[in-house]
Amino acid sequence: MNAEVLTIKGEKFAVLPFDIYEKIIEALEDAQDIADAKEISAKIASGEMECFPSSVVNALIDGENAVKVYREYRGLTQAELAQKAGVSVVMIKKLEAGKTTGSIKTLKAIALALKLDVDDLI
Repeated sequence: MNAEVLTIKGEKFAVLPFDIYEKIIEALEDAQDIADAKEISAKIASGEMECFPSSVVNALIDGENAVKVYREYRGLTQAELAQKAGVSVVMIKKLEAGKTTGSIKTLKAIALALKLDVDDLI
């Protein structure tokens, strides 16, 4: 490797060709990506984090109602979700139709029933 060492005020610095610098940065970024992927994989394997299929993610990106998307993903009917969350079926229907946003208390109950964070529903 062609690197020149400079000493400035007693501190050493390496001066190297820019293409080598870019390769070093790329290798560091790759190493970080691998470490991040391993951490996420471990969290998924331990149950600390859940991974959703692309159909769920795409539905949410497309603006579909989050309560409905997650309810269907969990395989629940509106009545089953209402019972688990301790809310009325009418409330679930209104939320899914976008006719109400629901109180934070209601959203917390639904999130708990769907095994989600409230943020996932907002």
